[in-house]
Parts: sequence; C-alpha cells; structure tokens
Amino acid sequence: MTRSLAVVTGAAGDIGQAIARRLADSHDCVALLDIDAAAVSAAIDDLGGDDRFLPVVCDVTDEQSLAAMARVLADAGQVKTLVNNAGAARAVSLHDTDASIWRQDLALNLEAAFLTFRAFEALLKESRGSLVNIASVNGMAVFGHPAYSAAKAGLIHFTKLVAVEYGKFGIRANAVAPGTVRTQAWEARAAANPQVFEEVKRWYALRRIATADDVANAVHFLAGDQAAAITGVCLPVDCGLTAGQAELAHTFSQSDHY
Repeated sequence: MTRSLAVVTGAAGDIGQAIARRLADSHDCVALLDIDAAAVSAAIDDLGGDDRFLPVVCDVTDEQSLAAMARVLADAGQVKTLVNNAGAARAVSLHDTDASIWRQDLALNLEAAFLTFRAFEALLKESRGSLVNIASVNGMAVFGHPAYSAAKAGLIHFTKLVAVEYGKFGIRANAVAPGTVRTQAWEARAAANPQVFEEVKRWYALRRIATADDVANAVHFLAGDQAAAITGVCLPVDCGLTAGQAELAHTFSQSDHY
C-alpha cells in the first residue's frame, strides 16, 4: 500500500515543526524541507527522530532544486498535502525597503510558493491532494513590513487562482493567515523588551496571541477530509486581530504617532 506523504517547506522553524507534527497524525510520512541542513536535522531530533519524518535540504526559490527534490519525494509516497510555509520579513517600513529587499521578500514569500506548487502539480493531481499556503494578516491589512506584506497579499490571491483553476482536478487550495505567533523570533524581541507580548495582546480580541500549534491545527483541518468542500479561502488564525481592524485603525488615526 502506498504511503501518504505531506510536504512542508520552511519546516525547521517553530511553525513548520508544529505543522509537521500535526500532519503526522493524518499522513504516513511528512517531508520537512528547509534550506538549512543543520536546522532541519535538529528539527527532526526535536520531533523525536521518528522515521515518519524525512529531512530534505532544498532551496524553494530555485526551480531546479525543487524539481530534483520533487522527483525524490515521488518515490517516497503519494503526496497528499503540500504546505508552503517558508517565509521571512526584512525591512519594517517602506522607506527602509530597497530594491534588493523587495525582490528577496517577493522571491521567498510569493514566487517560492508558485515554484513549489508547480514542482508538485502533477503529484497533487494524481492524489487529488490539498495545498495550504501560510499567508499572514499582513497580507490582509497594513501592519508594516511592506515587501513581505505585498508578497503575502499576492499569496492569498495565488491560493484562489489555484483553487479555481485546479479544482477540476480535485485539488483544493486554501491559505492560513496567522497574526502574531510566539516563536523564537518573537522571543528574541521579548528578550529586548520583556513587555512586548503584553503590549501586543491589547490589539487581539482574545487578549492573547496565537501559538504555533494553533496554526498547525488550522492547517491540519484545511488539509483533511473535514474540509472536503472548502477551497479558495483564507483562514485568519489571529485571535481576532483582523476582526477588530476598524477599531485598531481608529486608534492609530487618533495617535500622535501618525
């Protein structure tokens, strides 16, 4: 019997590991893709060194690297789920965003998802599988990091494009848009400002921020049979941030900072 396989990009990070761990509940094997060989190896160890988790070193911005990796994974099992999780943000403001940063952020946060989907397109057609793109609330409203945000907005639209064009092949495409997630990157900010999480929480209706497991649970749902009739949606996992966007915008409009 052919093994079911999930593929997660940017899998060495906190969110990528959480997604991989959760998808292991519904797949025989999960491939963890990352450009950092040492980090992905450490991620496998953190997951218990289970042989259900495959470490794969790959540059998701490189078409040839992706094609070679897809050929290898085609022999590892039937690819049922592809999660485009790789991403990063650089300059906080538009003023600080130069052409190089703009191109790098679009390449990693948008173009890489397109290239990865194309690398796995035939395999997802065969399995009538599921694509889940990790977007961001930054792609839904203006919260800084302009190049990253523009790329994530494009990623949400790309998700809808796949849903509409590839639905006839049984492929479902959805996106998850996290708000602030407590990851190692945010822990570094907390080291510099111990109150950062308390300061951020006031913008969230639930008065808390999401965890990596919250994001992973949403991915697991959208990839699974319970979401069989759901495609082309972007699901915010943001503890109510975008729901209260109007209030947030009003507050900022009254602020002396603007």
